[in-house]
Amino acid sequence: MIFSEMLADAWQKNNSLLCVGLDPDPAKFPAHLKDQPDAIFRFCAAIADATADLACAFKPQIAYFAARRAEDQLEALIAHIHEKHPGVPVILDAKRGDIGSTAEQYAIEAFERYQADAVTVNPYMGRDSVEPWLAYKDKGVILLCRTSNPGGSDIQFLKVGVGETALYELVAEKVAKEWNTTGQCALVVGATFPGEIARVREIVGDLPLLVPGIGAQGGDIEATVNAGKTAAGTGLMINSSRAILYASKGEDFAAAARKVALETRDAINRYR
Repeated sequence: MIFSEMLADAWQKNNSLLCVGLDPDPAKFPAHLKDQPDAIFRFCAAIADATADLACAFKPQIAYFAARRAEDQLEALIAHIHEKHPGVPVILDAKRGDIGSTAEQYAIEAFERYQADAVTVNPYMGRDSVEPWLAYKDKGVILLCRTSNPGGSDIQFLKVGVGETALYELVAEKVAKEWNTTGQCALVVGATFPGEIARVREIVGDLPLLVPGIGAQGGDIEATVNAGKTAAGTGLMINSSRAILYASKGEDFAAAARKVALETRDAINRYR
């Protein structure tokens, strides 16, 4: 099944716009896992198992695995999600961006080694750096547009061309109207900027938006949903990571994560 179909099915089947971010920090793990050689896999797999019916996607952040030489555990985790929870797409949060020949290797890494269903990509080197990702016609390519960090304004809000078009608006327009040759593209737009979410939605129509920044980063759920939902009440992958992952430091961490994920999903649904 292609990424867009998986996502649409998960929106409907799980009645959810919640994307569960998997950013494992062993320093925050429950004590009983800390000395385990596969602690990262065990922690993330337990979270995935506890929340899979509440999520429209999972989003492991590659840096949290690579920094601890746990790439093999990332491979195992994605395989586990695909086996145990088929139909819930896995987005590899890698934010890759490089020249075409190098991008080809990164695409092999994401889609063939890790078997991710989608990946985050930095578009600011232009279309030729994105083309290798689009060669995988069944895979999602989620391009950075208006990021949730405060410094995103340094570049993304610069005015370009004739008139008052911001750079992030130009990216949104190019992706929606020129680059989305596979129909599998989406955009990253931070929840900390609901006005810009609304502007991107206006530009791109029903193109899916991955929205980080609720919870620990301060994004408002009501404002995010109202700004970004489509007419059908979908179109969003609203990511929450830390609030779900570290809801408890005890052996009940997975049950506590489920509780927070359920509360977050239901809070999102109140505004759909």
